[in-house]
Amino acid sequence: MPASIPPQPALETRNVTVSFGGFNALTDVTMTLSAGSVVGLIGPNGAGKTTLVNVLTGFQSPSSGEVLLGTEAVGAYSPFALRRLGIARTFQAGRLFAGLDVLDNLAVTGVGLGHRRRAAEDMARQVLDWIGIRHLSDQPAAGLPYTDERRVGIARALMGQPQFLLLDEPAAGMSEIEAEELSQLIARIASDLGIGVLLIEHNVGLVLGVCEHVYVLDAGQVIEQGDRTAILASQAVRDAYLGPSHEEAA
Repeated sequence: MPASIPPQPALETRNVTVSFGGFNALTDVTMTLSAGSVVGLIGPNGAGKTTLVNVLTGFQSPSSGEVLLGTEAVGAYSPFALRRLGIARTFQAGRLFAGLDVLDNLAVTGVGLGHRRRAAEDMARQVLDWIGIRHLSDQPAAGLPYTDERRVGIARALMGQPQFLLLDEPAAGMSEIEAEELSQLIARIASDLGIGVLLIEHNVGLVLGVCEHVYVLDAGQVIEQGDRTAILASQAVRDAYLGPSHEEAA
């Protein structure tokens, strides 16, 4: 899986606010995702996590503040433009092309990134091999089990080897064993491919187990950030999201 996007040092937001009428979905959010790192984003429902992902991937323009890819301001760029620049994402709902098989789901993405059909198919096979799901190549996307659908979504996002990968609730519906396998895959994506991964998850144990740094959102604001120790020690995090029992369980 050779890299095709020039390396960028970081994907950042600086004091990003998103307003809908008189309501702020995000308020002065600053965060950094560096190449080769795994960063977590947690918070209760309605905290603004998906809005932040949408800002980072061009689906939502910030009302104020900056989104930077390296030194380039990209807050007004379209999702397509950002994908071509190396920012990829998955979606909570999967969003596979139900009428295509798994290989073609990936190949279509490769063609969209500017590769010829045969080159896109070769790239797709390499990605499926690397993840370990080549056996799914001929399976219709519409008939995949839920967890395989999530893996294929990640594989599709890895087409063209992006610099940054944003995973939106990838472990939803997974068993403990499947979530552990996912954490190993995420670690490999960062360490072996040098991709910066932002993991948005309700599975707090998964986030704290695989992420080097975690941001906690509540009511659209970053209320805490740091490593596992800092997050577990934070009274603000326990009050807003984790609850007192999670420290013992994590």
